[in-house]
Amino acid sequence: MSATAVKRLTIAEFLAFAQTRDRGRYELIGGEIVAMSPERAEHVKAKAVIWRALAAAIDRAGAPCEAFVDGLVVAVDDETAYEPDALVNCGATIAPDSLVAPAPVVVVEVISPSSRNLDKSIKLAGYFRIASLAHYLVVDLAARLVYHYRRNGDGPITVTIVRDGVMELDPPGLKIEMTDIFA
Repeated sequence: MSATAVKRLTIAEFLAFAQTRDRGRYELIGGEIVAMSPERAEHVKAKAVIWRALAAAIDRAGAPCEAFVDGLVVAVDDETAYEPDALVNCGATIAPDSLVAPAPVVVVEVISPSSRNLDKSIKLAGYFRIASLAHYLVVDLAARLVYHYRRNGDGPITVTIVRDGVMELDPPGLKIEMTDIFA
């Protein structure tokens, strides 16, 4: 008995597929469509709070960036596109009809029971394949902390566990009070 070959999708094919769906959210991982689990109210509220904190930090810094709460995908390679819970894209303003963030500098994932392992392994490695990415924040609501993964120039990726105080995201020069995330 032979196995049936599965067609691997490109990001363009995936986006065309995703736009035809009335419900549900999806990501593309290694050319395969992966349905995202429904989100609990706590998760949805956290995304909104984080987006507001990022947007406010951009305004304070006067950075040439935009904050987004889910919806846009981040292309890792030709067959992988994640939809983070929030992101900061810097540089030129994203076109209104775009589905992709072209220059993400900060990406945020809020841990959920179904995503914990993926967020801290496969996505961690994938996101840092993106040249523009400087910061990957994994927010753990239960522990009230943020795992702040940071690219250090051409050097290693480091992680800092942030529980309180101010988290600095430079570039692009943002400062976020942890009380703004865990109000």
